[in-house]
Amino acid sequence: MTTIKHILQREVFLPTDERLLGVVSVTKAGKKKKTSFLSIAVTTEKPVQVKIYQLKKSEKGETYKRKQTWELRELKTVDGKDAKNDTAEFDLQFEKTYKWVASHPRERDTFLSSLWKLCQRYLKRGPVFLNVPDYIREDSLGVTDVRPHGVEDTIAAVVDEDYQAITEKEEKDLETLMKQCEHAISNAEAFAEQLSKDLSVLDGANIHSIMGSEDQVVQLMKLLDDGVRETTKLETKLNRYDELLASVKEQMESMRDKDTLIHIQNKNHQSLIDELENLIGRLNLDHKHEKALLDGDLSTPSGIYESTEAAEELQKCMAAEIHPALMKMQAVQEQQKRFGKYRVAFAKRLSHHLNNLFIHQGNEMSETLSRHATDLKLPPHHSCHRDLTPYAELMMWLKEADPQSFQQLAKVYTNNLSRLYDKEVKDFFELAKQRFLHAKTVDKKHGGLTVPSHRFEGSGSSLDRAMETSPRGRTASLQSLDSADSKGSSQDLTRGKFDQVFEKILCELEPFCLAEQDFCVKFFHLTLDPHSDDLESMLEDQTSKHEDTHSVHSHSSQHDDDDIWVMRPQNKAKSLAERQLNEEVRRMMGELFPSLESELLNFITFGDKLDSFNSMYMLVRMSQHVIHAQDAGSFLSKVFANVLVNIKRNFDRFILHRIKAVEEYRISKKNKCGVVMFVHHFEDFAHQAEAIFQGSDRRADLDKAYSKLIRTVFEQLLRISTDHPKTPKDVVLMENYHHLYATLSQLKISCLEKERKDARQRYQEHLQAYVTTYLGRPLEKLNTFFEGIESKVASGVKEDEVGYQLAYSKQELRKVIKEYPGKEVKKNLEHLRKKVEKHLCEEENLFQVVWHSMQDEFLKQYKHFEHLIAKCYPASNITLEFSVEDILQFFTDIAQA
Repeated sequence: MTTIKHILQREVFLPTDERLLGVVSVTKAGKKKKTSFLSIAVTTEKPVQVKIYQLKKSEKGETYKRKQTWELRELKTVDGKDAKNDTAEFDLQFEKTYKWVASHPRERDTFLSSLWKLCQRYLKRGPVFLNVPDYIREDSLGVTDVRPHGVEDTIAAVVDEDYQAITEKEEKDLETLMKQCEHAISNAEAFAEQLSKDLSVLDGANIHSIMGSEDQVVQLMKLLDDGVRETTKLETKLNRYDELLASVKEQMESMRDKDTLIHIQNKNHQSLIDELENLIGRLNLDHKHEKALLDGDLSTPSGIYESTEAAEELQKCMAAEIHPALMKMQAVQEQQKRFGKYRVAFAKRLSHHLNNLFIHQGNEMSETLSRHATDLKLPPHHSCHRDLTPYAELMMWLKEADPQSFQQLAKVYTNNLSRLYDKEVKDFFELAKQRFLHAKTVDKKHGGLTVPSHRFEGSGSSLDRAMETSPRGRTASLQSLDSADSKGSSQDLTRGKFDQVFEKILCELEPFCLAEQDFCVKFFHLTLDPHSDDLESMLEDQTSKHEDTHSVHSHSSQHDDDDIWVMRPQNKAKSLAERQLNEEVRRMMGELFPSLESELLNFITFGDKLDSFNSMYMLVRMSQHVIHAQDAGSFLSKVFANVLVNIKRNFDRFILHRIKAVEEYRISKKNKCGVVMFVHHFEDFAHQAEAIFQGSDRRADLDKAYSKLIRTVFEQLLRISTDHPKTPKDVVLMENYHHLYATLSQLKISCLEKERKDARQRYQEHLQAYVTTYLGRPLEKLNTFFEGIESKVASGVKEDEVGYQLAYSKQELRKVIKEYPGKEVKKNLEHLRKKVEKHLCEEENLFQVVWHSMQDEFLKQYKHFEHLIAKCYPASNITLEFSVEDILQFFTDIAQA
């Protein structure tokens, strides 16, 4: 074990400046024996630290390493298992209990003894030692006869902790002493005898020196006795002085206590005075303010200013923060009652004055209303607002001081002015309608319209009248539209005039309502929410909902309440108070303008009945005002948004009716078809719509309408082409698709680019189909002859051997060719020309195109015949009796005729 101890000290502890004091070889109890070492070590530097280590050999088995480390102070319990019998087991409890088995009981006792000594030396409160022999806990220098062999070594090792090496100076002195005696190393006894003699000589010298200084010692003792006596005298005087000062000390302490009490009393008096002065200052209302509250003139600017200042001071006095204890003072309670009387009296006087002022101004503005009756303008109310604005601060005071009176005043204001505003709004819209009647009279006198109209102008109103009389409810076929076309030139009310008047209405309503709203917000101290929802986004969302609910192919005109678009919930970030205040503004404005929305909706209905095209004008104009509103959360913006919902429905219904009319169109079967009327109507609609929606934010709605209309037109053209008895199907489709392609190419509508290409492709397909069908086989017998040749070649007969077939000999070929001289071919082509002219309409002027296509097809057949003759009848010099030049001349002559 000593060898192990030296190895561990050198390899493990010496590099970390630690000193190994105890070590024991152990294994864990109840497990496979894997030997490790528990060791106790202390640091060589202060402060001293004692640690317990578990050491194990490394994997290679060459060196030792620390596996676990514990501070000595972490040790809680040491259990020796048996205090009477020898055992190698013991437990150490730190955070948890570790059970060990030593290699020998004596090694265990030695380790526990070292552990006990170190705990006694370095810990104030050491661990609990249980079941350990008594000699382990005895002092290492005490009784030794009961300790077994080996324990003394451990104790000595512990005591060795006080060992200190000799210094360099002591080492040099020792070397010098040993050099003086040559036999110091070879003869230790002689060296020891010599040292004894030297020590005796030094002791004698010391004795003589002490005896020589005896007189000096006696003199020193005498001086010490004198000093003691003087000290005694001084102490006696100090005790006397202390007795004299004892009474003075008591008096000084009493004076200090009285001074402290006086200082506290003065401080309390000053605090009381300050508090009273502060209380009086907060509860003191100047006499001039009292006079203004009781008798102030509320009809002059100076009186209003004085009353406002007095009301604010009264409010400050009543709202002053006063300690609850001071509120119990009788004077404070009386002053508060006095203030309350002032408040009640002034609130009553102010309410009465403003009530009379509201009624007076309502009557006064009603008298001035007739001045603006002839102009399409809403009368301004700046003077009324200007007269009431000085009372705004007093209204704020009244709102806080007497909410009931404030609410009553607001009700009086809305009741009086709502009647005035209701009359102004109704007269305004009635005047706007009369403007159209006036425009109708003027247009009749001048014999026409003020703006040029397309083919389809006026048909909207006729469509509406036909739909209103229809038993199925506002549905009509294009027959009613066709009959209305002749009346379009005498249309009384122009769409441009309607657009101007409608824009005038919206521009008049905006400043009219916003001025009143701004006044109400300031005068009645309401609050607007600046973070309004995006109304346009709301309308787009609701539009998609509307379209999902009502298909364009629906034949029902019923619009239930569930079809009405609903506003999206407001932003969740808004506080409840903000939403309530915003609703309060709109509620008050709704009371002031009770008929505004209904009158605006009636006017929308009026314009829609005049001409269904007006729904497009109104949709564009109203959308501009909603999107670019100055205050998107205002009352007027909400009204405009609701009205815009209705306009969008009218527009959707307008498109639905046009689709319905296309679906129900019945074409006349007496004449040739030509370009179908609803194709013309689509062209006129597109021209009108492009002019109306140019630069509008509602372009998406128009694009959707375009898609639905053009899809319906395409579908119904197939039906019309099949039903017509006099015009071939391919001609109907060719001419109408050609017209649609020309229209879409001219308008350059981006959303219909796919349909434009589709129309062009269909036009070309039906043109080719018509040419192929009606050109037919003008050289019938030649076609039959050469088809037989092609079948022979296909069955395996060589081309140069076909002439040897009896049915296809050269004589037979010449016989067939003689039947088709140039005159006969020209005659057949002239007959074909008459048939084509009979099929085609003059409006589209497609004869030259069709005739040129037929020429190309005829030349193609001619070249095919020549090719077969050259292959099957080589060197026969057989040719057709007309040439390519003849064919070209035939077609040219016929075309020019």
